[in-house]
Amino acid sequence: MNDTTRIRLLTVSEHTSEPARPVVALANDEDPHDRKNEIAAAARVELHFPNFTDGRAYSQAYLLRRRLGFKGDLRATGDVLVDQLIQMERTGFSSAVLKEGIDPNEARHQLDRFPAFYQSDVIQDAPFRRS
Repeated sequence: MNDTTRIRLLTVSEHTSEPARPVVALANDEDPHDRKNEIAAAARVELHFPNFTDGRAYSQAYLLRRRLGFKGDLRATGDVLVDQLIQMERTGFSSAVLKEGIDPNEARHQLDRFPAFYQSDVIQDAPFRRS
């Protein structure tokens, strides 16, 4: 098990009340390479899940971390459910805005159930992980 900080969980109100900073929001059908200059200057990139069955943002997260070397906050927005958090964390998301009505304590409990993995993932030995 590594000693890294887990994905940061936010409520919708916490997300909307955060101070403004350079943010790039990508639609889930947008190619991150098309906006690489904006992304390089951003402190946060938001990837949207229009519904829980649409996983294209996982591929975008991988591209941002591995191919474009994005080291800032990679945030999941939209239809973010507790069941998705482990996969989000493993594909490079550093924060997630929980869908309205989801208890953050329940979400944290889900993460605590899986403290380590045998397989490697996008976060293993990655410099963007907070410690």
